[in-house]
Parts: sequence; structure tokens; C-alpha cells
Amino acid sequence: MKIAIVTGASSGMGREAVVQLADRFSRLEEIWVIARRKERLENLKGQVPVPLRILCLDLSLEQDLARLGEELKQQKPDVKILVNAAGYGKIGNVGSVDISQESGMVRVNCETLVRVTHQVLPYMSRHGRILQFASAAAFLPQPGFAVYAATKAFVLSYSRALGRELKGRDIRVTAVCPGPVRTEFFRIAETDSRMPAYKELFMADPRKVVEKAVQDSMMGKSVSIYGIPMKLFGLLCKVVPHEVILSAIPGKAKAGGAEEKREPEGQLTSIQQDSISGGPETEELSVPEAGGSLAAGEGVQK
Repeated sequence: MKIAIVTGASSGMGREAVVQLADRFSRLEEIWVIARRKERLENLKGQVPVPLRILCLDLSLEQDLARLGEELKQQKPDVKILVNAAGYGKIGNVGSVDISQESGMVRVNCETLVRVTHQVLPYMSRHGRILQFASAAAFLPQPGFAVYAATKAFVLSYSRALGRELKGRDIRVTAVCPGPVRTEFFRIAETDSRMPAYKELFMADPRKVVEKAVQDSMMGKSVSIYGIPMKLFGLLCKVVPHEVILSAIPGKAKAGGAEEKREPEGQLTSIQQDSISGGPETEELSVPEAGGSLAAGEGVQK
């Protein structure tokens, strides 16, 4: 059975990926959609021409990762496409954001992505494709958004190295690195702090971002960057010392960081794109109260 697997599928870029993969790849026999909010996943069923297997999982939890592993063992699918679109971000200076949220970003954006990839790889055949949602925030350290940007730098580096390792199997890996993306989650993210006005100039259409990501993946590109501004930004970060760029960034986080404010479950609790380059709107993962365990939800990431 030829399938695609999409994490963070209930909203944002993950949901858009489900729609576009279903429309573009008619030979897929099934798409496994993974997220925590079952009702949102169920709503997708009538909107795509490919059968969906609903996996209501919280990928930050050990038992739910194990459930995904068991599902793979039982079904033994031929995974043609893997899309890792789950993750979240929290704005604020280091030390001003609760440690459970800072470490949670590392766990979900990095560890969960690695573990899902590790579980799925044995079931991928030749000519497969992996899309890992990183961010243009990966190109440059981000004051006031340090942990999030660092996690996305990890995703970019990991994805490029993985692509080289899998070249012999003809499995191509693409790190998707958009700037700010116009979605409902970005608007919710501005609850605690306003996005710098100049970023409005670079807001992208999520449909176009995913469309380019899929196209770049099919072409075997290791990195997908949507839009000329973000491509120029990426080039700038390669040729100009980062200290010079950082000194020119307007709107750095104020001392003490942003005031923390919890949104209802299923909504973005942080500014996912608030960096000079922004970041992908993927499915949100809920973040814990101080001392609590991390629970992956789906408001944004995505």
C-alpha cells in the first residue's frame, strides 16, 4: 500500500500539505494524517480525493510515538512521502520563558521530528520524499527567539545531512524554510507582542509555500525557500557576518521577554514567526504549565 504520512496535519502548513498531496498524487492509496485534534482530521475526509487514515496522536508523548511504530509494523506500508510539519515556538529572551517551554521546543521541533523520521525510514522505498518543515529563522541566530531559531537550524542541518545519507536509496530530503506565512495562527500569535510592521511585507500565502515545497521536493532539492525576499535573506546570511546582521535587526525582544499568556488549547501560544525571517506556520503543539509535561496539541503546529 503506497501512502504518505503527514504530522501536524490538523492545521496550518501540515493541513495544506495533506490537501496538495492528495490532489497531486492520485496513486497514493492512503494518507496517514497525524495530529491531536481528531475532529479537525475528520473534517479533512470530505475535502480530499485520497482515503485518510486518522491517527489521533500526541507526538510529544512516548506512548503515542510507540503507537505510531505499532501501526507501521502492523500495516507495513510503502511510504512514498513523509511530511514532518509539527512543532511550535515561543517568543521571549532566554530565561524569561519558562524552562518547560524552552526545553519543549527542543523536544518537539527536534527530537520528535528525528524519532518520527527514524520510525518511518524502514518503510520508505526508492524514489521516496521527505519534507522537513524548518524555517528561514534557521539561517541566523534570533535574539528574543533564540531557542526556536536554534531548533530550526538543527532541522536544516539534520535534513541536509540525512539527504546525503539517503542518496544511495534515492530518497530525497527537503528542508522547507519559509519566512512569515499568513495563517490564522500567526494572527493569534500576536496576542502578547505585535509583529514588526516590516514583516507584513514578506507574509506569504501558505498554499503557495507548500506548493513550492512539494515541487522542490519532487525536483530533489535539499532546501526549499519561497519568495525572492527570503532567498535574498538566505544569501545575505551566507556572505555577511552574523554579528553585522544582528546589530541591524530592528524590534529585538525587550529585556525580560514577552509576558507569557496561555491561549485555549488548540491555539498558538507563541509567536512562531517572530524573527527577522519569520518561520513556517505549522501545527501548534500545546505547551505545559511550569513543571508540567509537554503535550503536543494542534493549534499551529502546526
